[in-house]
Amino acid sequence: MATQTDNHYLAGLDLAGRRVVVVGAGPVAQRRLPRLINAGAAVEVIAPQATPAVEALADSGEITWSRREYRDGDLEGAWYAVAATSSDEVNAAVGAEAERNRVFCVRSDNATEGSAVTPAVAEHDGLLLGVLAGGKPRRSAGVRDALLEAMQAGVVDEHPEPHAPGVALIGGGPGAPDLITVRGRRLLAKADVVITDHLAPRELLEELGSHVEVIDASKIPYGRSASQSVINETLIEKVRAGKFVARLKGGDPYVFGRGFEELLACAEAGVPVTVVPGITSAFSAPAMADVPVTHRGVAHEAVVVSGHVAPDDERSLVDWEALARLRGTLVLLMAVQRIEAFAEVLIKNGRPADTPVAVVQEATTGTQRSLKTTLAQVAADVRTHDIKPPAVVVIGPVAGLKP
Repeated sequence: MATQTDNHYLAGLDLAGRRVVVVGAGPVAQRRLPRLINAGAAVEVIAPQATPAVEALADSGEITWSRREYRDGDLEGAWYAVAATSSDEVNAAVGAEAERNRVFCVRSDNATEGSAVTPAVAEHDGLLLGVLAGGKPRRSAGVRDALLEAMQAGVVDEHPEPHAPGVALIGGGPGAPDLITVRGRRLLAKADVVITDHLAPRELLEELGSHVEVIDASKIPYGRSASQSVINETLIEKVRAGKFVARLKGGDPYVFGRGFEELLACAEAGVPVTVVPGITSAFSAPAMADVPVTHRGVAHEAVVVSGHVAPDDERSLVDWEALARLRGTLVLLMAVQRIEAFAEVLIKNGRPADTPVAVVQEATTGTQRSLKTTLAQVAADVRTHDIKPPAVVVIGPVAGLKP
């Protein structure tokens, strides 16, 4: 067999409908299979045993699994092969057959002995990136990751043409700038106008070009507030002026973020909207304080409740008596100012006073603070520790768990 050189020829193979043979069904094959499947290849896996993930692919019909050892002749009719067993001898035999039949073959045990290598690969908005580094996989992976991050952040603009006018309703996540989704960051980099909230990751605005118009629509808790109707009108006005508008919100737009109100307004005006979900603080903030909102044998439900109005407020839509009877997890958002009233109504209607409570302020940021207390003591502790919004309150047995 010819020994491979470091001077590889990088090519894109059209494997749609073509036979690809993967010998081995362990962790290496498990990593290789999804991209082969996405390429439309007719994949046959040959191995006596398989990982649960590979077996699931076979059960779903995405691959064919021949449950036996490799035999000479198995590559007949193949266009591409992957030798991914734990046996160097078997991998060598697969490579030798591939060489005889002029089938390009990747050797997972010894890349230099195969006739092909797998590049470090990533996908981004219809682009497929492949990086080879002469047999140095960590280098190729590092370059791949850097290119991907640069495109996601808009440092490398793979779409020099302007984005079509419209609105991207983007959830920015709980606060840390690197917790926005890949799609959210990409669309933010394309914006002509960004309408942002107080809880959206502020650091992301620093990455915007000088030509981008930034509009502050801050809803600072219990302070000044931009009218929702004005925000809706601004979205529509900017799009009609030919702009692509990113509406950047904290958390997820549809979790007490009025995102659907903005979508409805745009839809009524005929303005196209792309919705980009975000990581909600309701679950991420507790996680940052080592509080799971569910845990096997402890909580089988997690209920997220808005605390922007008091329990006795006529505008309240919450059945606090029913919530008090639950034994699982309550997650309260926008509840710091009225935490005493919420604790009282829950205790009054049956929640034990010693129910564990966790409060997490400004989660995922450099100023994150948290405290653990009880339902009876939470209001006093919030005052003592001077907890301020934004903060998430978790009520239930999960708040008493320790790592």
